[in-house]
Amino acid sequence: MNPAPLLVPHDFSTDVLVIGAGQSGLAVGYYLRRAGLAFELLDDQAGPGGAWPHGWASLRLFSPADASSLPGWLMPRPAEAGFPARDAVIDYLTLYEQRYALPVRRPVRVAAVHRSGPGFAVQTDTRTRQARAVVCASGSWSNPFVPAYPGQKDFGGVQLHSAHYRDAAPFAGQRVLVVGGGNSGAQVLAEVSREAHTTWVTEKEPRFLPDDVDGRVLFSQATQRYHAQAGAAPAPPPSLGDVVMVDPVKEARSRGALGSVRPFARFTRTGVVWADGREEAVDAVIWCTGFRPALPFLANLGVMEPDGRVATAGTRATALPGLWLVGYGSWTGFASATLIGVGRSARATVDEIQAFLAPEAVTPVEE
Repeated sequence: MNPAPLLVPHDFSTDVLVIGAGQSGLAVGYYLRRAGLAFELLDDQAGPGGAWPHGWASLRLFSPADASSLPGWLMPRPAEAGFPARDAVIDYLTLYEQRYALPVRRPVRVAAVHRSGPGFAVQTDTRTRQARAVVCASGSWSNPFVPAYPGQKDFGGVQLHSAHYRDAAPFAGQRVLVVGGGNSGAQVLAEVSREAHTTWVTEKEPRFLPDDVDGRVLFSQATQRYHAQAGAAPAPPPSLGDVVMVDPVKEARSRGALGSVRPFARFTRTGVVWADGREEAVDAVIWCTGFRPALPFLANLGVMEPDGRVATAGTRATALPGLWLVGYGSWTGFASATLIGVGRSARATVDEIQAFLAPEAVTPVEE
């Protein structure tokens, strides 16, 4: 049942409310601070870092630190060789929040966003806040996607999404399917295959980048292709999902562990049936199959589409003035779900917010 609309006065407490204080929310906050607007970031996590504290222990970026940074401040290079680990990203986001004195309120869970006169009333588990504009930057970690298969509910083994995977120890000696051909699938497979009997299940053969191509080069090349398409007929932005050969993936290659097979047809109680009719016993399935936008608080606004997205022009919601969405993937800006890519979307969003608020007096920023 949707929450009942709230009747609130139009004495807005702030200009902009940003829902989420992970990497996307912080990037928006950086530009809001520079623009001199009054704003708050509402985050439902207990501490800084957005979704990163929930990543598996060995998770690493596939770009160097200076190519994995938010606007204004480069991520410090790690003392150890290689790309930054998960904890280095968490530390960086924590310090970034402090460096720019971003007004993050946590833990605050947003229950619903309501239209209220010329602005919005944002209903949370603590109180209702009013703002002239709202930016959704809640990401997708809390909404993992698992594809449906026949017999799935009858399968007696473990099913775990990568959002909740921590390490390979629980799977030692087991028969494990790792499903999903992107970078998360490759990294999880690399780790689990050292402890378990693994099979990598992908829709098509994974594309492995040359060893000397990291995420920085991939992003640069993809950006060039994206801009080259700007004047042509509409086409989907280039994929950043090709597998980057980080050290654990290279090590898995040296063991011959990177071979993949096409998807199975259905589950049984004890395993799966492959497309050729062959049955195989399986103890666990780890789903590295991505995420969907985490936007349940927008349900009553009438802007949600069947796929969970919101129609946008850039990051601006086309059906509702004053609402923006940042960091959810290519539909909210090229590479906007990446550390290096979200800055462009955040800057453009704040430029639009300034223009949107220009006819009205903005809320004075307290020193």
